[in-house]
Amino acid sequence: MWGVARKFGVRPSALSVVRCQLCTLMPFHLAIPVTELAEAKEFYGSVLGLEEGRSDEVWQDYSLFGHQLVVHEVSSHSPCSHVQDVDGDHVPVPHFGVCLTEQQFHTFSQKLRANKVQFIIEPHRRFQGTAGEQWTMFFKDPSHNNLEFKAMVNPENLFAKGDESNKE
Repeated sequence: MWGVARKFGVRPSALSVVRCQLCTLMPFHLAIPVTELAEAKEFYGSVLGLEEGRSDEVWQDYSLFGHQLVVHEVSSHSPCSHVQDVDGDHVPVPHFGVCLTEQQFHTFSQKLRANKVQFIIEPHRRFQGTAGEQWTMFFKDPSHNNLEFKAMVNPENLFAKGDESNKE
C-alpha cells in the first residue's frame, strides 16, 4: 500500500490522518467489461500507468492504487449514459475510482493531462466550504467506462454528514 503512495511522491506520514483505517482496509476487487483487451491494456497500463498483474487471453489484472481492477474482454458492451447533477457537475452514473491524497490527485491529474486524457469533468474542487470538500475529476476509458478520482480536502470527513443536498 505504501509503495503506491511513494510512487506518487507521498510520504507515509502524509497519510497519517487515515492510516488507522487503511491498515485494516482490505483491497477491493472490481471487474469491468472492455470491448478490446489490447486497447484497454494500452490505456490502463501505459496511459494511466497501472501495474499489471495476472492475465489470460481475455482478461488482465491491474493494481489500481493497491486495489484489484480486472478488465474482461466482452463481445459487446452498452455503457450507461445516465448523469446526475452533483454540485454543478453532470456526473456520469455508474462510475468507479479511488480516493487519493491531494498530492496524489494533483500528480495523477498532471500525468493524465500529459498523456492527453480527455476529461468528462476537468479536475477541480467541489463542495467548497462543506465537510465534503474535495478535488474530483472524471474521464472514460476506451470502452466508455466512467472513472472518477477524488481527494478529500479533509480525509477524515470522507463519510462525514454535511449540509450537501443532491451531492455525492
